[in-house]
Amino acid sequence: MDDISKPGTGLTGLTGLTGLTGLPRRRGVLATAAALGATALAGCSVPAPRRVGPAADPAPGVPIVHTRRAQLMQFAAHPDDDLYFMNPDTQRMLDAGVPLVSVYVTAGEHNGVNRIKGMAETPPDRSAYSSARHQGLRQAYATLLGLDRFTPWQKGVATLRGGRRAEINTLVNGGRRVELIFLNLPMHTPRRYMALPALWNDRALELRTHLSTGSPVDRSDTYDHDQLTDVLVGLLDRYRPTVVQTLDPDPDLQSSSESQRRRDSEQPGYSDHGDHTAVACFSWAALIRWVAEAQKGPGEIPAFVATAFRGYYNRHWPKNLPPQVLKEKAGHLVPYGGDPDWECGNPSGCGDYGVGGDRPLTNHKGWVRATHHRWPGTGPAVVARPDGRLDAYGVLGLRAVRWRETGRGSGLWDDPTDLGGGPLAPALGSATLPDGRVLLFGVRFAAFAGHGGPNKREVVLLEQRSPDGPFLAWQGLGTPERKDDRGRRIGAPVAVTSPDGRVHLFVRNADKGVSTRVRSADGAWSPWRALPGTAEVQDGLAVSLDGEGRTHLYAAGRESVQHWVDGVLRTETLPLSGSTVASADGELYHQPPAAARLLGPAADAGLDGYGEVVAARSAALGTVLLGTDLAGRVAVRAGGRLRTGRRQAVSTALHLGSDRVTVVGLGLDAQPWTWRP
Repeated sequence: MDDISKPGTGLTGLTGLTGLTGLPRRRGVLATAAALGATALAGCSVPAPRRVGPAADPAPGVPIVHTRRAQLMQFAAHPDDDLYFMNPDTQRMLDAGVPLVSVYVTAGEHNGVNRIKGMAETPPDRSAYSSARHQGLRQAYATLLGLDRFTPWQKGVATLRGGRRAEINTLVNGGRRVELIFLNLPMHTPRRYMALPALWNDRALELRTHLSTGSPVDRSDTYDHDQLTDVLVGLLDRYRPTVVQTLDPDPDLQSSSESQRRRDSEQPGYSDHGDHTAVACFSWAALIRWVAEAQKGPGEIPAFVATAFRGYYNRHWPKNLPPQVLKEKAGHLVPYGGDPDWECGNPSGCGDYGVGGDRPLTNHKGWVRATHHRWPGTGPAVVARPDGRLDAYGVLGLRAVRWRETGRGSGLWDDPTDLGGGPLAPALGSATLPDGRVLLFGVRFAAFAGHGGPNKREVVLLEQRSPDGPFLAWQGLGTPERKDDRGRRIGAPVAVTSPDGRVHLFVRNADKGVSTRVRSADGAWSPWRALPGTAEVQDGLAVSLDGEGRTHLYAAGRESVQHWVDGVLRTETLPLSGSTVASADGELYHQPPAAARLLGPAADAGLDGYGEVVAARSAALGTVLLGTDLAGRVAVRAGGRLRTGRRQAVSTALHLGSDRVTVVGLGLDAQPWTWRP
């Protein structure tokens, strides 16, 4: 998390520098003030690149290899980023028995002050503060595993790529396991306020790691841009996760006054901390390189699902966690924050005291009160084949894949077929043409070179050549934005085919509005255009057709849900939604802020929970709702009855046949499963 509004800090030390005091330099001249300007922090690109990242590879047909077991790996900038921004997702996977490896890139040393009101003044001690935060994480994850917060951990030293070393803490409870890995790069240096954004941008910079008090790591290492990326790749290859969680590499543009920005702890121009953005960029660069190395070496792609979480974005939007879930999430920050009176056995401190007690709930920024995915609603796209078997499409190993049901209604799936397109964000939209051909829409990392290279996103299309047949080559559809930095802010694509054969494609744009392109029945695409309306909306758009064939688009705004019909903004006042919305037959389903109750056109929709909701309607089955209950289990509301499944999923999709409901989930082992409630 790390609050940049604490006393004694500021951004003035970031620009106008020509060197680093006390740090080794690979070259004599470092980045200039222009190269390290405010936009560069979240823009993640400045001077000409020293090394070009792996190129986009849309060609299909690469083997994809499963480990056949679930493994969660998450990358955070600071101790507590996972607790604030990735929970309750992390907790739900731990509860399901999935082992966790959590990597913290910075030491979290900040200004070395770990004090709350009433404590005696002591000199700043960055090594001790880092150690206290690590102890807080051990306390928090011990409780997440159902153990006493002071349960001893096994501490050791992990050898990384290039001979670098990191502290590793391990705790096991029965079949459940957590490993915490501390790389301990500095948050700040004597001459720079935020070091990690500079490391992402600067092709000449090296950083020396911190030594936390009491750590088994007794010597410092140095990292440059490529070395940090390689270390992260090495960890990915060592653990071979099936689920990877990161922070947001492309945070929203955010304009505010300097005083407001500092109060909100945000970098200039963007709704997140600069360390969050830089570490997210390094994490996705590592994922892309890991896939490229695997393809070049063994010639196969590791099977994993990646997702990203919004950070300080939570400050600016309605909160989406109901009281029951919020209480549980905030409760795990209490042992992390700790208390100076605790006897935890760590002389440097028993947690990050400023986060302890009720402070996460009383903090005006409200970060803990929401959990937002960067690309929401990214469940598999499910399509019925002519013989009744189902096809499911998703993103695996940063590439589009297709799973085919082995037999009609079997619930069993063939191994995934690689459709290429990589590297893709986990944002796969779909539409089916009147003749049965499938269109898939994704967001490609068209360029992600780092340290000065281009950083670009684009919407891409994969079109089926014939019904149930092969696909054409991937096609780029660009973005609604003219500049790459703005193009990085686009959201997850959603699409629908109208009765006249036109396909309507929608994405959230950099201005937090909605842009659209329309494909005519003959296959020609219109230019991008912004839909009317000035209200800002969240990602997680919902689109459906009504009985007259009109296209209804809904988006959750700051003050109410926005509604367009055939591209025209409706003027009726709709309620406020806490998170994403759903739509079926042109009607709206939403959850009020901080509430579990799902509301529909007839008020209570009968599906309490949190997170993304899917709605669909058929003549035989009526409206069917798919969501997640308060315990994180998949739940379906159909025919006036609520059914709850026992399996958990990274994402789920809903398919309505002529007489039955089918839920297709992408499991924690990165393999699909089927549930017919």
